[in-house]
Parts: sequence; C-alpha cells; structure tokens
Amino acid sequence: MDSNKQFKVFAGTNSKYLAERICQHLGCPLGNLVKTTFADGEFVVSFEESIRGCDVFLVQSTFPNTDNLMELLLMIDAAKRASARSIIAVVPYFGWARQDRKDKPRVPIGAKLVADMLSVAGIDRLITMDLHADQIQGFFDVPVDHLYASLVLVPYIASLNLDNLIIAAPDVGASKRAALFSKKLNVPLVLCNKTRLRANVVESIQIIGDVKDKNVVIVDDMVDTAGTITFAANEMKKAGAKSVRAVASHCIMSGSANERVQNSSLEEMVFTDSIPYSNVCTKVKQLSVAKMFAQAIKCIETNQSVSTQLDFEMNAFKQAKND
Repeated sequence: MDSNKQFKVFAGTNSKYLAERICQHLGCPLGNLVKTTFADGEFVVSFEESIRGCDVFLVQSTFPNTDNLMELLLMIDAAKRASARSIIAVVPYFGWARQDRKDKPRVPIGAKLVADMLSVAGIDRLITMDLHADQIQGFFDVPVDHLYASLVLVPYIASLNLDNLIIAAPDVGASKRAALFSKKLNVPLVLCNKTRLRANVVESIQIIGDVKDKNVVIVDDMVDTAGTITFAANEMKKAGAKSVRAVASHCIMSGSANERVQNSSLEEMVFTDSIPYSNVCTKVKQLSVAKMFAQAIKCIETNQSVSTQLDFEMNAFKQAKND
C-alpha cells in the first residue's frame, strides 16, 4: 500500500468479531474504540488513539436493535470531529433495506432515511454487501461499493460436488440473485411463486420447473423468520427433490426461525457472517466474508478497482472449476 496513506479500522460492539477477521487479512491491528453506557441506556463512543489525517474504516452492520445504527452514527460523528481524512462506513448488512419504496400510502422509505442519516453524520464512502434492493445505492450521494456474497457462496456450492444440481429462487424477488448463481455454476434455474397472507406469513408456494431427483439449492439475500425458505424446501421435497439446501447472505433468523429450519426438509442452511449468530441450530453454517471486505479496503487504499479485483477472484474460481 501507499506508505504516504494511513488507514485504521474500528468496529462497533456487535460487529467486532468480523472486524477482527478483516484486520487479520489486512495484517493490521483493530483500532481501540471504547463504548461507555450510562444508567439510562444512553451511550457514547470514543477513539482511544489519534485518527487525525487517517482514512478511517468503521465496521458495523445495522441489524436490529437500533443501538447498532446509533452506535455507527456516533462513531462517524466522533471520527469527523477528530479530523479523520476520510470516513468509510463498512456495513456488511444494511438494515431497513426492505423499506426501499412506498408500497402503500402513508409509510416511510426507511432505507432512504438511514442513507440520509449516514450522509449527514459525515461518511465519505459506503462499503456494503447484498442490499435487499440494488437501487438503494442511489439513495447515497457518496460512492457505494456494493459487494456480493456470491463470491463465497458459489464456490461453497461447487465444493459440494452435487450431481443434478439445480438453483431455485424462493420467490419472484429472489429470481435475479438466483439467476446469477445459476449462470456462475452453469446449472438450471427454477422459480417459486409465493402468495402471502400478511408480512412474514406465507399462504402458498407454486414451483415453476422440475425438481424431481434434483439436488436443489435455494438462494436468497436474507432469512428472517425462515417461513418462506422452509415452506419452499418442504414443497420441493414433496415434489421429488433428492435433497434441498439453502444459501443466503444475511442471517437474521428471528423468532422461531431456528426451530423452523431444524424441523424442515433442508439439509443445511448456509449464511455469511455479516450478522453474528449464536449457532443454536445444527443445520446452520456460516462462511466468512472478511477476506472479501479486506480486499475491498485494500483496493480503496491503493486506488484500484474494487470490482476488477473481485471479478478476478471469481474468474480464478471458474478457471479452477473448469480445470
């Protein structure tokens, strides 16, 4: 890296585990940040080392509760007031992303609100992964590096060496993402048509395509209650699928999700480590995206193309697969 440039990496409380892994790949120590909480729950953050003139990377996923978002905002403000040269928010999971439009009258666009708060707080750049909707990048007036979990999930699927492999989208919204996996693995794609009774409650799923005697991998960006993913898995098993697995970028796993996955037809449920997980379900596996984020940070610090570097990684995987 350019010796005239100095960067430091800091982490919010609940993303420290990922920041430590990122720093291992970067070969640098994790910066010293202290969070102090008052008796009423209010908290303050402080950088316990100088960051004047540094490029500061702040690692924090903004998953519920809202303390994670508030902590990131305070980190940004503190860095700005401490004369950091630039402030880059590293947000592997961008919360409130499902609120990317007005789908009925008198509702907020939460993703835009969060983008505005981060911008007003003072970020110069955002690095994130697998936004629920790609157009959220347009909510920012600063550069956005949008990374893709497929860089780690596709090689994992390939490593399973499954015969008669087929990729499935659990609903129409996941079809674009599933099509990408299908193309990279050069296997067929099936779709599911889902109808809901209400939010987080699935009424029915119709499978569009043949899954009989196939090893199915369902692809999605996040799993919240696991209602859709387990419903789809059970229906595919009933339709004659040889095995059903699922991969997703973000491990929200709210409420009864762990129990649903454990009792479903899924062989395994694979996530990245963008969100911490307590490993209470034996079918759940997490793959780290720390190396991918470390590469993005290196590219930014050395003024290299982030997309070119990550495309190179995927092309290397394809070449190895072909060999």
